[in-house]
Amino acid sequence: MSRNRRGKNEGTIYKRDNGSWRAQISYSGKRFSKDFHKKSDADFWLREIRAEIAHGRVLWGGSIPLGNFLMDWLGQHRSALREKTAHQYNSLILKHIQPFFGQTKIKDLTPIGVDKFYLALQENEVGIRTIHIIHHILHAALNNAVKYGLLTSNPTQGAALPTYRFDEMQVLNKEQINRFLSAARESTSYALYHLGIVTGMRMGELLGLKWSDIDFESGLISVQRQRQYVPGEGITLVEPKTRYGRRTIKIGETSLLILQAQKTALAEKKKCAGRRWQEMDLVFPNSVGKPGDPSNIRLEFNHILEKAGIPRIRFHDLRHTAATIYLNHRIPVIVVSHILGHSRPSVTLDLYGHVLSDMQAEAALVMENQLPFAI
Repeated sequence: MSRNRRGKNEGTIYKRDNGSWRAQISYSGKRFSKDFHKKSDADFWLREIRAEIAHGRVLWGGSIPLGNFLMDWLGQHRSALREKTAHQYNSLILKHIQPFFGQTKIKDLTPIGVDKFYLALQENEVGIRTIHIIHHILHAALNNAVKYGLLTSNPTQGAALPTYRFDEMQVLNKEQINRFLSAARESTSYALYHLGIVTGMRMGELLGLKWSDIDFESGLISVQRQRQYVPGEGITLVEPKTRYGRRTIKIGETSLLILQAQKTALAEKKKCAGRRWQEMDLVFPNSVGKPGDPSNIRLEFNHILEKAGIPRIRFHDLRHTAATIYLNHRIPVIVVSHILGHSRPSVTLDLYGHVLSDMQAEAALVMENQLPFAI
């Protein structure tokens, strides 16, 4: 068994009897080690560990409580996250993970324990999307523990996550859409509601839309940014989280005319505001030109629903309405995925596959008519 020794605190690499390569290093009285198939991989891991030590990052052993480990992990990765995302992760760790097994040592985490945790969250009526975000936090953090040899495997791998319930989506039918838009006709946010139904854009994307993003000749809207509120930081306009969120959406003549009317109405609003107006080129600003307030929009949205005699839904359900209309009218999933800004068509299918399954009877009839009758 030959050893490739280095100086103090530089670690050791040696070949084991089974042919694998083991890298190990001691730090603060603890020994960290990990096995690799290739010596080059072992050497790379050792360099990464030494870099962590050099930057003053504490390497915790497997006995560290999960809550402490997560906060340390978040501190190390905060610069790579958006401020709002980092704030959300911090809140979820403190509110949900810490109370359940924040004091559990990471070496004592098990897949069964993780499954029980997710089940407990569901029983406490934590939203399915929130549970998925919590899983993402745990999975990413514990992957780091595996990377540094603190765990041999990630206990969140293959966890039994709850699936999205389609009954959570409330979709307006054609008659309800007509009633809603009719009731919203006098609203100063009429164009925003119309565009939300037509394009499926998120509220943040609509409130971040600028006139420079709209090409009236080609009928294309370029989604470039979204309004975001970060606690302690205030309101900002930021780029979409992923490159898929930056997209172009084709709209029709009616939508373009409604946007032209919105532009005319804004000119009057700007005149009324006078010196209070802060020009940001926004399509849907507030009364002084700054990004609109989602809370005010939701309040009016609920009032319009009541006026139209439509059961209460979320503004986000306009996005589900748009997706359902597209798919019910045979628009290819890959096109719908692009319009909605999903990372891939499979995401669209996961969310709206039930819409396509409703078409199976019709699909069966189409195939029946294509084949010759013979028994």
